[in-house]
Amino acid sequence: MKQMLMASAILFTGFGVQAQALKTPAPSSTQVLKQDFGLGNIELSYSRPSVKGRKIFGDVVPFGKVWRTGANQATTLTFSDEVSIGGVAIKPGKYGMITIPGATEWTFIITKDLNVTSPSAYKQENDVVRVKAPSYPMPMNVETFTLSFDDVTNTSISLAMIWEKTYVSFPITTDVDKKVMAQIEQAMKADTRPYFNAAAYYYDNNKDLAQAKIWVDKAIESNPDAYWMTLLKARIHNKMGDKAGAKAMAQKTVELATKGKNDDYIKMASELLSSL
Repeated sequence: MKQMLMASAILFTGFGVQAQALKTPAPSSTQVLKQDFGLGNIELSYSRPSVKGRKIFGDVVPFGKVWRTGANQATTLTFSDEVSIGGVAIKPGKYGMITIPGATEWTFIITKDLNVTSPSAYKQENDVVRVKAPSYPMPMNVETFTLSFDDVTNTSISLAMIWEKTYVSFPITTDVDKKVMAQIEQAMKADTRPYFNAAAYYYDNNKDLAQAKIWVDKAIESNPDAYWMTLLKARIHNKMGDKAGAKAMAQKTVELATKGKNDDYIKMASELLSSL
């Protein structure tokens, strides 16, 4: 009896070892991208199938049918701040993204549903917005399905898809100016005021340059060796048409940047001087 019990225990132990889970690489790996945009960020989560010698669009991924835009899991987008897609305001939150591929044009769908992994799971009443985008053929083959954020500016960004020999993208926009201007107005009432950042925003966005000059002067007063501030002042003078003022501040920048051992600012100030 004792020998039988020992044999049973050995057999059970061996079976348990064989029954352990085996971890192998996922055939379509997951990727999560997080991109700063406007005053917030966008997070994209999707899985990445590969071509593996197959014909993808028009075959594995049929034209004219809802596609989860990846493999395995549903594709999702999370916005931390309000954005606009196709002229529709999208509130902060998490959304699903699905597509309807076509031979020359795709439809991108932002949906409230976070679990659309097949055409049968799609419910059009959950659409937030639909946007059409032309697709473009590429001369080279891209093996792994790829989504990316391209052409990033302060107010716009493109969400692009590239796979097999097809490229397609659609724009996402955000209105940051009203928010930034409100922040500047409020910040200028505080004890510690962001003079340099406010002046830089006014310069970069073609606001009141006279006001930008006042603010950068106040910033320089508190930090007279700041060559990045004198360079901004030189650029403000130049944009206002004051070449003499721009030249004087660019020369000052070269002096301060040389003292601070910053070759980048020496180069930028020297380039400005050569353009005057």
